Amino acid sequence: MDSTRHNPQFRQGTPPGPLAKLAAFVLSAAFMVLAFMFSLVALAVVAVLGVALGGWLWWKTRTLRKQMQQMREAQQTGFDQPTRGDQVIEGEFIREVPPDQRLP
Repeated sequence: MDSTRHNPQFRQGTPPGPLAKLAAFVLSAAFMVLAFMFSLVALAVVAVLGVALGGWLWWKTRTLRKQMQQMREAQQTGFDQPTRGDQVIEGEFIREVPPDQRLP
C-alpha cells in the first residue's frame, strides 16, 4: 500500500471560514441550551412522579402505621391488648355436668 496516495474519501478541503465557524458555534450553543432545558423538564417529571408515588404509598400504608403505633403504645404500658379493643381473659375452667346429662 502506498502511503503517498490519498484516499479520495478523506479529501482535505479548504478550512472553514469565519462565518461557518460562527454558525457552528451558534448551533452548538443552541443545542446545548435545548439539552439543558430537556434535562430540567425530565428532572421535574421524575420529581413529580416520585412525590406522587410516595404519597400513594403513604396513603395505602396509613392503617398499618396506626396498628403499629397502637401495638407500640401497648408494649410501652406493659399490657398486650388486642388492637380492636376486645378484652381477652385467659384462664381455665372445668365444666360440671349433672349425672343425668352425662353420656353413657
